[in-house]
Amino acid sequence: MSLRKFGFIIITLAVLGFVSPSSHAKASTDEGIKLLTQLENVFAEISDRVTPAVVNISPVTVTTKSSGDDKPQRRPPDAPGSGSGVIIDKKGYIVTNNHVVGGAEEVEVRLSDKRRFVGKVVGKDPSTDLAVVKIESEKDIPVVSWGDSSKARVGQWVIAVGNPFGLDRTVTVGVISGMGRENVQLSRYEDFIQTDASINPGNSGGPLFNIEGQVIGINTAIINFAQGIGFAIPSHMAQGVVTQLISTGKVVRGWLGVGIQAVTEELAGKFGVQDGQGVLINEVFEGDPADKAGIQPGDIIVMVNDEPVDTPQSLSRLIAGFGPGNTIKLVIMRDGKKKNFKVVLEQRKEEAVTASIPSEPESYLGLTVQDLTQELADRFKLKEADGALVSKVDPGSLAEEQGLQEGDLIREVNRKKVDGEEAFRKAIEEVQKGDSVLLRVIRENRAFYVVLKTEK
Repeated sequence: MSLRKFGFIIITLAVLGFVSPSSHAKASTDEGIKLLTQLENVFAEISDRVTPAVVNISPVTVTTKSSGDDKPQRRPPDAPGSGSGVIIDKKGYIVTNNHVVGGAEEVEVRLSDKRRFVGKVVGKDPSTDLAVVKIESEKDIPVVSWGDSSKARVGQWVIAVGNPFGLDRTVTVGVISGMGRENVQLSRYEDFIQTDASINPGNSGGPLFNIEGQVIGINTAIINFAQGIGFAIPSHMAQGVVTQLISTGKVVRGWLGVGIQAVTEELAGKFGVQDGQGVLINEVFEGDPADKAGIQPGDIIVMVNDEPVDTPQSLSRLIAGFGPGNTIKLVIMRDGKKKNFKVVLEQRKEEAVTASIPSEPESYLGLTVQDLTQELADRFKLKEADGALVSKVDPGSLAEEQGLQEGDLIREVNRKKVDGEEAFRKAIEEVQKGDSVLLRVIRENRAFYVVLKTEK
């Protein structure tokens, strides 16, 4: 524990009346020291109990399996790619980060008692940055249990254990600084616990414990330019992923079949909802669950199974938490009215990736468009049969500022479909000067809405 945190505890105890600020109040001082010693002993006892289950993981240069007696050749513990892990099962299953194991099929695992194993990577999930490694041991191995991260609160004490810079089983103490952190750009599904317990390179994959010694998170990242900001994957997310990785080696998630985006202030005005209310559907994929249920582009999802959603990340995370075949209830705002839908989820499909584009000629709102031909559709792997294809974006225009690019396909102007350059031009000409224009755009087989302002 840092001196700053230690000092904070003393000040807190003084404020509560446990420690007298007067140096003459020896009895009060003794009582304060007693309380601090008890707190100190709690952390020490937890550390003694849980650190044996924390392992060092590093790349191996041999493929021979080990039972702990043979020592495989290895790189130093602080080599790039080295990290931490935690044993969560007597059968030898270890949870770590996907980025720790990388593309390896085997890694070296070193226990606190110096035993070394070549562990098999049984499954990886890049979408949550989790992986499971298994070792085979004839002797007992130490394990720890999962805790419930959904019960964790900001301000609670936590303990991080890992192997930063090759310093085995380093223990740091802090508090939970935040819950439900997303938009950190570390993985597809983010719901991080933020902590000020010191986390450094090499801590990745190590556990975050509560004061009962239960794993409530898997440490995954730090913000390099900041101090006291670390992130852990919460146990309520990690447990489901780990269970699937152990049983099948992969993670299967539910698939709704829509493209989504945040409801900005500009979009909220166009769709008649409040800023930040719900998540906007910008694309419904033909033949997928949402399409079968009658959901349309322009619908706004505000609730999934009675749980409110307000960001694309929270919606994606919720849907991914259901398996294929599950039926979910959606509350949707359509044209200012609430509608209820039941959707049977399917298995998530691999996403198609497309190319980028050529150029052509007259500019509207800083955009030059052309008809979508079959040749262009085939070339850029577009499923649509028509639309206004953006062939040029004027430098410095509002269209450029809003992120529009060559190759974007405009399908709607102010909620009306356009099938080509002429329809796009006529739709723009109907807009009054100074008014804003709502465009529905498709890029790389994903749709989104954008609002452009016309000149007065």
